[in-house]
Amino acid sequence: MDIYRLPVGEVIESGIDFFVEHFSFATQAFSRFTETGIDMIISALMYPPPWVDILIFTALAWFLSKRIGIAAFTLLGLLLIWNMDLWAPTVSTIALILIATLLAILIGVPLGIFAALSQVFFRIITPILDLMQTMPAFVYLIPAIPFFGLGPVGAIFSTVIFSVPPAIRLTSLGIRQVPLELIEAADAFGSSISQKLFKVQLPIATPTIMAGINQTIMLALSMVVIAAMIGAKGLGGEVWKAIQRLEAGRGFEAGIGIVIVAIILDRVMQQVGGRTKASQ
Repeated sequence: MDIYRLPVGEVIESGIDFFVEHFSFATQAFSRFTETGIDMIISALMYPPPWVDILIFTALAWFLSKRIGIAAFTLLGLLLIWNMDLWAPTVSTIALILIATLLAILIGVPLGIFAALSQVFFRIITPILDLMQTMPAFVYLIPAIPFFGLGPVGAIFSTVIFSVPPAIRLTSLGIRQVPLELIEAADAFGSSISQKLFKVQLPIATPTIMAGINQTIMLALSMVVIAAMIGAKGLGGEVWKAIQRLEAGRGFEAGIGIVIVAIILDRVMQQVGGRTKASQ
């Protein structure tokens, strides 16, 4: 006896085909805009000699973290990357992470604010975020290919979808954790919803929001190697090429480069979030 099989895959595939057929103009516009942004960032970073970029990144790390140790690690780590002849892939990776993180923040923070202010929306989006965070990362590559094709734009699309849930969750959590006494005091002074949000809730929730942004950056970086399977270049592309060619040494060098970039971004963002919390 044959058991009726629910056409889950067919429905999803039909939905993807529908969006590709009727909204290709939007995906093409997004592709052109994103490719332009990637090319501009890469061109700007590749124009000066690598040692100039390294000094700039070191100064920026010290300015944001105020820690000599983090600045020293940034200097030595980036010099090692340059020495391993991985500077160009690293620049491509940084460009991908910057754009993907920016898009994830632009999407995640407003949705997190809305989820904090609307209980109905919070109940709707919570299971969606649970699904997004438990879905295997490779699955996000599937819709990226028909929408944007092979290349960095499809990689950025899948990276944004993969990395946006922490920004939404922690933005909502930070606003919801604002003490009720402060909310009542703002209401007593006749604050409007926007005044209460921008002058009370968001400033107090900033450390939690920064923690969400930090997690978003780390998830975007973790997607770099996976996104290389659909044509993303950078350090992930170097790892993927090393796997295909069985070049273990080159693969570990690219992996070390990814670790260095991850540590720099994580430590700097931790210090920025810590100073934001201490200033309150």
